[in-house]
Amino acid sequence: MDSSRGKEKAVLESLAGGDPFGSVEPVKKPSGRLIMHSMAMLGREFCYAVEAAFVTPVLLSVGLPKSLYSLVWLISPILGFVLQPVVGSASDHCTSGWGKRRPYILALGIMMLLGMALYLNGDMMVSALIPERGKQRTWAIVITMLGVVLFDFAADFIDGPIKAYLFDVCSHQDKEKGLHYHALLTGLGGALGYLTGAMDWGNSVLGRFLGSEFQVMFIIAALVFLICLTVHLCSIPEAPLRDDSTETKLLLKVDGPSEYGSIESVNNGYLKPGYAGKKTLSESHLGVQTRMTVKCLLKALLSMPSHYRCLCISHLIGWTAFLSNMLFFTDFMGQIVYHGNPYAPHNSTAYLTYERGVEIGCWGMCINAISSSLYSYLQKALLPCIGLKGLYFIGYLLFGIGTGFIGLFPKVYSTLALCSLFGVMSSTLYTVPFNLIAEYHREEEEQNGGEAEATGRGKGIDCAALTCMVQLAQIIVGVGLGFLVSAAGSVIVVVICASAVALTGCCFVAFFVRYVE
Repeated sequence: MDSSRGKEKAVLESLAGGDPFGSVEPVKKPSGRLIMHSMAMLGREFCYAVEAAFVTPVLLSVGLPKSLYSLVWLISPILGFVLQPVVGSASDHCTSGWGKRRPYILALGIMMLLGMALYLNGDMMVSALIPERGKQRTWAIVITMLGVVLFDFAADFIDGPIKAYLFDVCSHQDKEKGLHYHALLTGLGGALGYLTGAMDWGNSVLGRFLGSEFQVMFIIAALVFLICLTVHLCSIPEAPLRDDSTETKLLLKVDGPSEYGSIESVNNGYLKPGYAGKKTLSESHLGVQTRMTVKCLLKALLSMPSHYRCLCISHLIGWTAFLSNMLFFTDFMGQIVYHGNPYAPHNSTAYLTYERGVEIGCWGMCINAISSSLYSYLQKALLPCIGLKGLYFIGYLLFGIGTGFIGLFPKVYSTLALCSLFGVMSSTLYTVPFNLIAEYHREEEEQNGGEAEATGRGKGIDCAALTCMVQLAQIIVGVGLGFLVSAAGSVIVVVICASAVALTGCCFVAFFVRYVE
């Protein structure tokens, strides 16, 4: 009998992650593990930079009509905005033995590689598979568009599970440190990607061997991303989320102390203190199934506490301002700063001047990425002095002022210098909102006796709701700015709008976003 009780107690302690009466706070992680976890962001941003540098030339080379440009950039964010919370909710309840988040991260990483392979190699694939020249152009456009949509979809989606993975396995202090490492390596990945894309690979030995610079960039980007993704997935083990029905059968048989209660006292490998009630097997099983329905998912989103909703709105404002500037920045440099003309004949001085402006604009984006990395390191020193509210406000304010000055004084050197302020905004958007999510979850855990997900929402769905604001911002920018540029007749309206939206965001984060003391 004693042996049987001992085995039961050992099983319960195993489910609870060790000492059942110990702290529910995960063990502090070494900095090396947090850096390994952040490598996924370096790989993702490297691939994003490659996309920014090569997608437009690729689309032009396959003959994509201008009327389809907006369709390419709108399909992915629309899909992401609709589906991202669904994926976030599904990952909250994933019972894979590998953990809740890593299966989704791996699947999305494979989708990113597939999308990149299609849009960088689609023309070559079609030429090899379809002999009829009349059909080659049509299929090349279809394959390239499919690749761009698939890549954007997966690259936007993967951010939510990565952040939720960090929140699941780290203590509160490690979450803050991990988010800073995320921002640091995000900026570094972007800088490396832009620098790699700026090199003339077409005339290199590798370029001549593979056929074109597009194939060279695919090989480089795929290797970088695979290495970073592998390091990330091996960084910090996840405790698998056990099936509630199986655990309840075990726990209801135990004749031990009442502290062990039902399976609701175990969450992702940690014992929840203060839970005294019991559930029957059928109740627990039905609870899991109910949370996975679309109806309950929509209810969880609509009943989101007001402070979560305000944070999502502020994130939407910030990304709308940031994307308004970044998506049109190289065009702004070519037309407004360098006074070039993209519609002039390709051998004319006006067109060559425009191309020169676009090249310098790429260097400005590289400055943005480097400053983002540096500022993410500086944030750790500023946080104890000005807090999250100060960091959030300063990020929006400096970006609003910087873009405003660029619009008023469009000179080459001043514009490049002010690109460093874009990095401040980028680092802010990648860290502060997720720090606030972590603060909100910690506050809920304290209020609910360790049950942060007692409301039916989990870290996955909250991170997904926040990151899907990026997709909504892309939709707004894609639909709205094209109309504004056509109405104003000048790209300068882009930076003016970005400045106005960012300064509006300053007021919102100061008066409406809630900060945990």
